[in-house]
Amino acid sequence: MAQRIFARRIRILALILATLPLLSACAQQAPLSDVRTSSEVLRLDEAGQALDISYRVGQPGKITITLEGEDGARYTLRDQQPRPAASSPYVLRFDGTAPGDADEPEIVRRRLPSGVYTYTVQLDAQPGATSRQSGTFRIESQDVPLPIIEGLRVLPTTISPNADAVDDVVSFNYRLPVTATVTIEFTSPDGSTTYPFVTRQEQGPQEQQHLWEGRGVDGSLLADGVYTYTITAEDRYGNITRRVGTLTVANGGEPEATITYAYIAPQQLLRGDVLTMTVRIKNTGDVPLRTYGPPSGYEYSTNDSFSSVENGRWADRGGGLWRIGLDWEGKGGYPFRWAISERPLEAWAEPGETDLLMPGEEVTVEGRVRIEQFENRMIFYVGLIREGVGYRQGGFRRTAVEVGLR
Repeated sequence: MAQRIFARRIRILALILATLPLLSACAQQAPLSDVRTSSEVLRLDEAGQALDISYRVGQPGKITITLEGEDGARYTLRDQQPRPAASSPYVLRFDGTAPGDADEPEIVRRRLPSGVYTYTVQLDAQPGATSRQSGTFRIESQDVPLPIIEGLRVLPTTISPNADAVDDVVSFNYRLPVTATVTIEFTSPDGSTTYPFVTRQEQGPQEQQHLWEGRGVDGSLLADGVYTYTITAEDRYGNITRRVGTLTVANGGEPEATITYAYIAPQQLLRGDVLTMTVRIKNTGDVPLRTYGPPSGYEYSTNDSFSSVENGRWADRGGGLWRIGLDWEGKGGYPFRWAISERPLEAWAEPGETDLLMPGEEVTVEGRVRIEQFENRMIFYVGLIREGVGYRQGGFRRTAVEVGLR
């Protein structure tokens, strides 16, 4: 019995003695070791070239990796990033580019020029315990111009996307010195949401323009507020530049209107008589509707059109402005148009130019046409028109009119 107990103690002692070297090795493991690069030279003839900076971490800590050029310029590749101890080495793949610095906020990343660089890997394992190892490698590259976003103009800086033809869109204008991939996006006022506008679009070295209507990719209007726009340009060498600014969206909304009443009279008349259209229109949307003339009560001849009277003063301006129109079968295009306003020209929001129909407002418009057409029966109808957009209510209140000869 005593012999068995003695033999068991001998085996336990031997196991302890065998384990001691391993425990000692762990206790003595270097916090930072085996720092090296995969190559002594990084040739940047084309995009995609890279070298690896590898290192081993024996104790948990925070890693900082920097480069310093021959001119003393310093670049930070990693800054106080946590690293647990690991048996396998950590690897940083370096593609020859480095982040820009605070002195050049427009440069996000840039390809480093040719030269010898000193890399330093530093591990802060605990307060006061810092390990650091350094080495060198050489970069061989050709100088290439940065894809700087030049001559940026953003106008206007406040838009009101409500289809009233005034500041409905913002224009982004700029030029690039080289071919680059461009992305433009907007960030919501609270910073929580990003709205893509232009996504990785390749653009050449020339003037560029983009028009934004205050809408997301799904076509919905963004809420009023101050948005941050970010324009990013990236070339094939990894150079990245960026421009940032703010843009205000105010008084946005969807325009809408409806014809609530229409009457065309008389239904029998003689050639040379005047046909009268009486229409009521209501703004059923949540934004003002901009309109222009001729004013209510204006008289046309069937030989006229809105674009020919008064030396073209009331020609189609596009931009989504609103008017009420009168047409007849066989003619087309609503040649007779009037403002959706009861007020005289001098009382318009812009006297003699444009007026506004406010949300919820309803107006009665009267239009007159002197019949000079050689037809004995004409089918007239009215339509609500958005210039440059289309007809909101076309072919409304079709009315047959008998025309006799004097």
